[in-house]
Amino acid sequence: MAPRILLARHGQTEWSLSGRHTGRTDIPLLDEGRRGAKLLGERLHRAPWSGLPGVEIRTSPLVRASETCSLAGFGDRAQPWDALMEYDYGAYEGLTPPEIQARQPGWLLWRDGVPEGETLAQVSARADEVVEWALSADRDVLVFAHGHILRAIGARWLGQDISFGARIRLDPTSLSVLSWAYGERAFERWNDLGHLEV
Repeated sequence: MAPRILLARHGQTEWSLSGRHTGRTDIPLLDEGRRGAKLLGERLHRAPWSGLPGVEIRTSPLVRASETCSLAGFGDRAQPWDALMEYDYGAYEGLTPPEIQARQPGWLLWRDGVPEGETLAQVSARADEVVEWALSADRDVLVFAHGHILRAIGARWLGQDISFGARIRLDPTSLSVLSWAYGERAFERWNDLGHLEV
């Protein structure tokens, strides 16, 4: 069996709603985010997922991800893992893209990085650690984490530089599946929000 990575982005928070870069600030879910997490869980407990028996589960320790995991019904099976924490945005923590552009015109996270935070190489190394863990055994894995680290994991799964993350949007409470096609790593689904369309 070729292992897959199921990616669950945390539910909506006040900062994700307003576009503020939320790295290590521990922001709770909004009611909308809690509702989305429950709907995601209901989806993953129905066929064809059927509760994902045998799947190894890990979550970012930050509350918005760990609460999403618990509300989705996987908290008792999940292990917290610092490798899944969001990008440390350093001096840009809490700022919106327009606020950052006012400081640094033309700025792009995936090319320019951030001052006083993690380097792109450090984020890429964490993404590689997650991919290597996923490939280490004959079982699927499910991770609950954050937009930018999950986009980095998606890029590295495909063997791309993490700058590819700029081209793959990921919304709150989305489900993505990193899988295989003709023996090559591929996206089986990306940014799937079907469980919210109720």
